[in-house]
Amino acid sequence: RRECSGGGLASQDKVCYNQADMKGKRAMVIETRKAEETFALGEKIGRQAKPGQVITLVGDLGVGKTVFTKGLAQGLGITEPVSSPTFTIVQEYRDGRLPLYHFDVYRIGDPEEMEEIGYEDYFYGDGVCLIEWADLIEELIPEQAVWVTIEKVLEEGLDYRRIIIEGMGEAYEDFSA
Repeated sequence: RRECSGGGLASQDKVCYNQADMKGKRAMVIETRKAEETFALGEKIGRQAKPGQVITLVGDLGVGKTVFTKGLAQGLGITEPVSSPTFTIVQEYRDGRLPLYHFDVYRIGDPEEMEEIGYEDYFYGDGVCLIEWADLIEELIPEQAVWVTIEKVLEEGLDYRRIIIEGMGEAYEDFSA
């Protein structure tokens, strides 16, 4: 089922939601046409995030993962600058209503490397974990994680993004509301 509304995120452009059933999990497809709309979606999810929430972020280089992450951080009330922790694996932001643990696992060669940084303390702690390139460590991701995939569709324009949010359990209900 596809529903479109004007100005749903950040502008007068249409934002379309498509309820689908992907691999037995409910999914929402959101189309954005500007970076500001991708930011606004991240911000909405950040405002609704709860302690212990794990949000995965999958997409090619340059699709807007950092833009989405900055929006999510703002939604959590984080005021310090947010950047991708490519070389540090995890960056902690603690000045919001909940801590944000921002992982970039692109350079992880083996999921066992996550053990060395104590990933379970983050994944099962009281903050919000956002994990870029989560598909590389999929076997470590908690079952109740929310999966966010950002795709470019060049036929729709350079700034067009298709954002697929797959949720499991209560977390999905919170984000789709």
